[in-house]
Amino acid sequence: MMATRRHALMGLLCLGATGSAFALTPRRRVSLAGNRRLEAVFPRQFAGWAERPTDALVVPDYEDSLASKLYSQIVGRLYVDPDGVMVMMLVAYGDTQNDLLQLHRPEVCYPSFGFAIERSEATKVPLSPATAIPARALTATSSQRIEQILYWTRIGEHLPTDGRQQRLAKLEDQFAGIIPDGVLMRISTLNGDAAEGLAINRRFARDLLRAMTPASRAVLIGTAAARTLNAQIASRYHGHEKDQT
Repeated sequence: MMATRRHALMGLLCLGATGSAFALTPRRRVSLAGNRRLEAVFPRQFAGWAERPTDALVVPDYEDSLASKLYSQIVGRLYVDPDGVMVMMLVAYGDTQNDLLQLHRPEVCYPSFGFAIERSEATKVPLSPATAIPARALTATSSQRIEQILYWTRIGEHLPTDGRQQRLAKLEDQFAGIIPDGVLMRISTLNGDAAEGLAINRRFARDLLRAMTPASRAVLIGTAAARTLNAQIASRYHGHEKDQT
């Protein structure tokens, strides 16, 4: 009788382990980018910013086998405003975020190019008076330059600001049976003043997102933030139309 009860208990434990493993196995792919080509998503001119040729961006070696697995699309551009202020933009998109394939943050990428990370802190990117998204601000220095970096990551519908939050976001999606896509959005400027560089990077981010199509904004900031921003922009547009009638 004791042996029978022991075998039954072992069987229940095995079933429980099997059920847990099944629950943690992602079964539904979620992609906010869909079939979009990111090169076409970002305007080349907007709000006074205009694209210029450059070879100064810190860009993952896409031909490397790991980078090609991590990122299915990479877009890198230099923009200049009418005052000559230059901003470098890099967008790295991965259509699969799991334990093996996950976005590499600039804190990992920049040191491999000879930079030292002098500052890393959580911040916000105000997109409108009522909308801001979580992000991270870095100061990266090398013997040639000082770069002020603003970046954020989107994994599925999450916007984690550090590695711990990124792991929790993946775990939450895993429990929900979701295989999410992911985006790393990096904006940087060459500036020795951290506060001034952050202000420039925030202005660029705000101008860029407001210039994108409503359907494309979710690719960078997730559905909820994009829906709120879209409504605010539409409301201001309609209010401006009424003022002119």
